[in-house]
Amino acid sequence: MITLQGIKKIYKMGTQEVHALRGVSIDIEEGEFVAIIGTSGSGKSTLMNIIGCLDTPTEGKYILNSQDVSDLKDDAQAKIRNKEIGFIFQRFNLLARTTALKQVSVPLMYGGVSRTERRRRATAALTSVGLGDRTDHKPDELSGGQQQRVAIARALVTEPSLLLADEPTGALDTVSGEDVLKLFEQLHAEGKTIVMVTHDLEVASRAQRIIRLSDGEVVSDERKRDQLPVHDDVAQNNHVAEMV
Repeated sequence: MITLQGIKKIYKMGTQEVHALRGVSIDIEEGEFVAIIGTSGSGKSTLMNIIGCLDTPTEGKYILNSQDVSDLKDDAQAKIRNKEIGFIFQRFNLLARTTALKQVSVPLMYGGVSRTERRRRATAALTSVGLGDRTDHKPDELSGGQQQRVAIARALVTEPSLLLADEPTGALDTVSGEDVLKLFEQLHAEGKTIVMVTHDLEVASRAQRIIRLSDGEVVSDERKRDQLPVHDDVAQNNHVAEMV
């Protein structure tokens, strides 16, 4: 589904050049649950922006679903984002005075979907994340975990080929974060392709595969050898330590 070949990203700051990515090459298959992990300045946010067609590489090639999207213009990138990618952000990015149903309908409005079909699909997406009884609630009437579920439903409603999550538990308490990670595991089991960017090793351990960046380069790329019970904390921590 995703092929990144020799991706470099260089930002110019006055007379200086900042090398955010230094020749990253990654293949991600359909149905994988991948965590991209690294400290601040490792290049993970830049890589996320390129995967999400929010930015273009300085050098290299990015293939998404057999289409070269490396150097598309803004309008073409916007079409790819709306069709292929569902975004989940740390801060939810919900509209303050808008119901959950309308929040989830927004991507369909941009896609020219009829009002009746928008309502049907938005209701189905909210039901799929356990919020079928919260369709008329606004953000201030929902917990943080429920707000993130609305954001996940919004990401799912266009039936994208890729879910791209940026620190999806970063603004949540432990219980709500665990609920969101369980939902990701459920979506992965249903065959969804998920790429999750995080600095948190414990969060990353819930993925099927962990790619670690440092100074703009891939320093490790490991898949889980065995499927461990998701609640066996000791086994998970030991296994992740072996992976990274």
